[in-house]
Amino acid sequence: MHSHEDTTIDNCMTKCDTPRMGRALSFRLDEESERALRVIEATGMTTSEAIRTALIATAESFRHRRAVAEEATALEQDEADRAEMKSVAALMESLRAPR
Repeated sequence: MHSHEDTTIDNCMTKCDTPRMGRALSFRLDEESERALRVIEATGMTTSEAIRTALIATAESFRHRRAVAEEATALEQDEADRAEMKSVAALMESLRAPR
């Protein structure tokens, strides 16, 4: 039988060892999502791990795309960079073999 102290330690260890989980979601998968989930689960991931991993990867992909788009916009507006690109293009054209 556990003493009060043992129970407190067990509870603390359980709470300390368990990662904090947020809200639970419920949703329906279409056929393509179901197939993708089966592929991921075949690696040994649980359904929850697979969904969390996919959400994080998708968010990171969106952040990367947004950063690239912002960089492209900044470069388009950079007159010095545009002048350098034109200069490099002219140099490359002058080095090209005649047709």
